[in-house]
Amino acid sequence: MSRVGKMLIEVPKGVDVSITADQITVKGGNGTLVRAMNPLVSIKNDAGKLSFTPANDSTEADAMSGTMRALVNNMVNGVGKGFEKKLTLVGVGFRAQAAGSKLNLQIGFSHPVVKDMPEGVKVACPTQTEIVISGADRQRVGQVAAEVRAFRPPEPYKGKGIRYADERVTLKETKKK
Repeated sequence: MSRVGKMLIEVPKGVDVSITADQITVKGGNGTLVRAMNPLVSIKNDAGKLSFTPANDSTEADAMSGTMRALVNNMVNGVGKGFEKKLTLVGVGFRAQAAGSKLNLQIGFSHPVVKDMPEGVKVACPTQTEIVISGADRQRVGQVAAEVRAFRPPEPYKGKGIRYADERVTLKETKKK
């Protein structure tokens, strides 16, 4: 059996987990997340502890038990605490501004770049060169952060562009004569 699938998930106070035949719903302070159940995995809720077991002895069911456990754990953590990604703008004149559910970027193009945030994802700009993307769904927060970074990824010679706050950019040496 999968090592990850063997671990139990403890449901914190304020988070409600309901399991039906075809989906699992997690409700908490940061919203509600719903995921379709996989028929290869059976989930049991025993007094606030979720356990995942493969439905049969196949390797697919064993692997899927660990995958479902990780996905449901992310759902429980997301509605409880939430997830966030921090981005940094590096470059002269690069600015970001959050206005409601829109992110306005001035990143060296002749026009401003405007990104609409999907439902359930919030954006904030503590300073003009920092962007904080937060929400309950880990996959959606990471995808939006990757889309914002893709507007102007860091270039390898000066390091200018949009990067994750913990990202290290390896600079190349310029061509010598």
